Amino acid sequence: MTDKIIEVQGLKKSYNGFVAVDEIDFEIKRAEIFGFLGPNGAGKTTTINMLIGMAKVTSGIIVYKGTDLTKNIKKAQELIGVVPDESNLYDEMSGFDNLCFCGALYGLTKKERENKAHQLLELFQLKEAANKKFKAYSKGMKRKLTIAAALIHNPEILFLDEPTTGIDVASVRQIRNLIKELNENGTTIFLTTHYIEEAERLCHRVAFIHKGKIIENNSVDNLIADSHTTNGVEIRFEPVNEKQNPLMQNLKNHFHGFDCMQVNDSTIKITSEDIIDIAPVVSFLSNEGLFIYEARLLKPSLEDAFVKATGIEMDILKKEKEKNKI
Repeated sequence: MTDKIIEVQGLKKSYNGFVAVDEIDFEIKRAEIFGFLGPNGAGKTTTINMLIGMAKVTSGIIVYKGTDLTKNIKKAQELIGVVPDESNLYDEMSGFDNLCFCGALYGLTKKERENKAHQLLELFQLKEAANKKFKAYSKGMKRKLTIAAALIHNPEILFLDEPTTGIDVASVRQIRNLIKELNENGTTIFLTTHYIEEAERLCHRVAFIHKGKIIENNSVDNLIADSHTTNGVEIRFEPVNEKQNPLMQNLKNHFHGFDCMQVNDSTIKITSEDIIDIAPVVSFLSNEGLFIYEARLLKPSLEDAFVKATGIEMDILKKEKEKNKI
């Protein structure tokens, strides 16, 4: 039996000449968290919509569990649960009734869907709000119930489209923990996000998608390792009134091969092709009159890999996050 639960080959979607997804290839293994990482408009949601049958495929192949279902995605409906970027539940129905209604759509008996609804409300800590109308839920509660609704029929694959965008910190933490728990229990998860730290924490493998094309696709560890081209140190100190520009030059002169940058009035960042020994740097800065309270090695991250692959700086993604919070 193959360990691939989804295979995509040459998948393309175009609208009136505009190519939203441009002949991408990837596979998803059973019981892994596969991340799709990219800015708004990169093609993340369009890809999901083709995989779940909400958008017609222009060209390419979609294979579920070894069977080509490109022209009949409906046959995969029992396998998949979908959490869209915006909730598709009913405002006037209670949380419990919304879950039961979703269960009925999947053919569960009355007893089965009611039992499952109670289990999910307990799991997502929504039991006390079970009889409240959905429109009275907070953003975080709405997101949790939407995920619960996608799980009502015990799908093998869960599609999550920006699951933590625009919700409170406590709900974000809980949803991320639930994603981990679901995956540990065997659920395969396809996660789209532009939160780089979320992908790094949760995913086993990640594909970077930009302008409709996949430009990197590898394990998180390999992507991070491949991005590591320089060594870095960040040093924090008590702010001083005078400008530190002469200090930056002194650092460069004293430590050959250092690239020094003053991030702000209390932070210096040093990078080098060679391994940096923190101790002599701290000693030098102390002798220059700085009171240092933190010095740490900068480890490579998925953010470094993303910036290296796409050329998109983090401030662009951060602006997109702020838009989504409004």
